[in-house]
Amino acid sequence: MKKSQFKIMMVLLLLLCFVSFASAGPTIDNILKKKELVVGTTANLPPMAFKAKDGKLKGLDIDLSRLIASSMHVKLRLVEMPFDKLIPALESGKIDMILSCMTITPERNLRVVYVGPYFMSGQSILTTKDIADNIHGLADINKPDFTVAVPKGTTTERIAKMILPKATLVVVESTGETLDLLREKKVMALMADYPFTSVESMRHRNKDFVANPPFSIEPVGIAIRQGDPLLTNFLQNTLLLLKGEGLLDKMTERWFNDPAWIDDLP
Repeated sequence: MKKSQFKIMMVLLLLLCFVSFASAGPTIDNILKKKELVVGTTANLPPMAFKAKDGKLKGLDIDLSRLIASSMHVKLRLVEMPFDKLIPALESGKIDMILSCMTITPERNLRVVYVGPYFMSGQSILTTKDIADNIHGLADINKPDFTVAVPKGTTTERIAKMILPKATLVVVESTGETLDLLREKKVMALMADYPFTSVESMRHRNKDFVANPPFSIEPVGIAIRQGDPLLTNFLQNTLLLLKGEGLLDKMTERWFNDPAWIDDLP
């Protein structure tokens, strides 16, 4: 299919969604009635979502939220809350959807509908460039003389023990402590979620820190309530259009590969 034909098809699909809004589901009806889209986020995981020095919320999730609201021709209201409060807030109707680097898991999917993924995350290694140049796969890490710091009681620790059984794992209380160990050269690398390793590689580029691509696959999606097939269809088509036009790739590139925004971090 030619690109021009693809564009026409997507525009028609979106127009069909808007034509059907009069008999839409409860969530979309409420959004259009109040002319406001309420999105829940923790805003504590750059570059997906974070509060900048000027107090404004920024990141990939925030940009995507604004585009969705704009497509609906409504205002956007962002609501910050702890991560474990997001799904209850969605279920109770306090928010309309969740964009907060929320990975799609079977347990969560039993409670909410996911649309996406719009981003693929996973567990990544942060190390120095000289070490990264010699890492071509897990086999180069999974050996006794390779020390990796991981935060205790996290998904990272569980996955590290599973995929790196031969490596020497240094288990500490927090992700911040793993970074301290790497800065002090007490470990060769740390393992964490890819958004974290990506940000720290840019923040510490003067130390030649490098974030390896994820070793695991953790799809990130938009969470919405059950019972609104039109909203699901609308979001699916919106993401498809953004991907087809290359806008989603450009946003991801900006937040994950361009360090220009790093100084916005508090």
